[in-house]
Amino acid sequence: MKTVLASFIGIVALAWGVEMLSPDHTAAGSLPWAIYLESLFLTGLFSIALMSLTMVLSTRPAWLEQPLGGMDRIYRLHKWSGILTVSFAALHWLLEMSDDLFKALAGRGGHIKEDELSAFAEPLRDMGEALGEWAFYLLLALLALTLWKRFSYRLWRPLHRAMPVLYMVLVFHSVVLAPADYWSQPIGLLLALLFAAGSIASMHSLAGRIGQRRQVTGSVVALNHSGSDIIEVSCHLDGKWQGHRPGQFAFVTFDAAEGAHPFTIASADHGDRTVTFAIKALGDYTRTLTRKLSVGNSVEVEGPYGRFDISRVNKRARQVWVAGGIGITPFIAWLEALQVEPASGVCADLHYSVRDAGSDPFVGRLQSLCETLPDVRLHVYDKHSGPLTAEVLAEQQHDRKRLEVWFCGPRGFADTLREGLRALYGRIRFHQEAFEMR
Repeated sequence: MKTVLASFIGIVALAWGVEMLSPDHTAAGSLPWAIYLESLFLTGLFSIALMSLTMVLSTRPAWLEQPLGGMDRIYRLHKWSGILTVSFAALHWLLEMSDDLFKALAGRGGHIKEDELSAFAEPLRDMGEALGEWAFYLLLALLALTLWKRFSYRLWRPLHRAMPVLYMVLVFHSVVLAPADYWSQPIGLLLALLFAAGSIASMHSLAGRIGQRRQVTGSVVALNHSGSDIIEVSCHLDGKWQGHRPGQFAFVTFDAAEGAHPFTIASADHGDRTVTFAIKALGDYTRTLTRKLSVGNSVEVEGPYGRFDISRVNKRARQVWVAGGIGITPFIAWLEALQVEPASGVCADLHYSVRDAGSDPFVGRLQSLCETLPDVRLHVYDKHSGPLTAEVLAEQQHDRKRLEVWFCGPRGFADTLREGLRALYGRIRFHQEAFEMR
């Protein structure tokens, strides 16, 4: 993710640098004002370019899953590009607000008002500046609500749908206030491409067409309350469902007013268009499913997505699969798939960390699935056996064979294990589900 964002920002900076060195570039007469003015333009460029990227990523582009590592990584990139968008917009706004202060410190000599560089008439420039300022305030408020995890998702979702409108307003702001000589330089071509892509993505979002080609309908055919806070929902989907790979997830809508939520498919593909989701009560919405869902309810499923796929495991590496709590669901799908092809050559240690193995709804099923798979060894950890740590994993590795870890569970648990294993083994392959809606 860091590499993608750094490369993207680098491309924008390079295009800006080419314009800076061109003979047509109009610069302020003094160095202090030149630095101020270019800082103002550059922060604005970074902000609107990153927001264009954010809009494109919000459409759930499945064609980017392979190069970016899965839809969970795309959403993580979407989140951080949005945070950087507002960060650079805040710097841009602060520079704009400090114009009078800079005049007092550096004097008026060599000052060129940025509006005067625009190719558009003054009324359009004034409108663009006013709209851009108010759009920035709204953007800042939306980011604060997005990062405030306690804010209700049901209320956040319709507010977040206003983002495409804010984007179009900020595109207008950028176009009418950008220097005229930009449009004859590579930076102008880059902005035109980004604005076109972002605008198409915005219209796609406003029309409600995100993920439309991957949406299928179906009905709930079975419910299993496998634990006090876990419900397993089996759904039979219509003929448009093309199947899934073990470990993938889908966006599931049980309530149109609530919208779609991502859940891992906790079953292998048996070719009958039936999928099962194991859902833990972790938030306001999931806590209501136990009493709201019943057999026969309609459901809409969009997907499948994700690259947490058993077909991607490196069979030449020592396989270590780690699950924390409800993170066991993709591994259940993996084990079910291996029942059909037990001689697949996959040799692994599956480590499952829970609070209490005796009352856990999945331990018995895991033991049953692993009994038919002699090359998959199950290890269960709870409050009685002690926690799973990097040192415990290291003790079970009796050779220096390359280590490949597949992890699904709480982020803090993942970070601790990853850092511990890298301290013990150096570089390892660590695959992790990193999906977050906010």
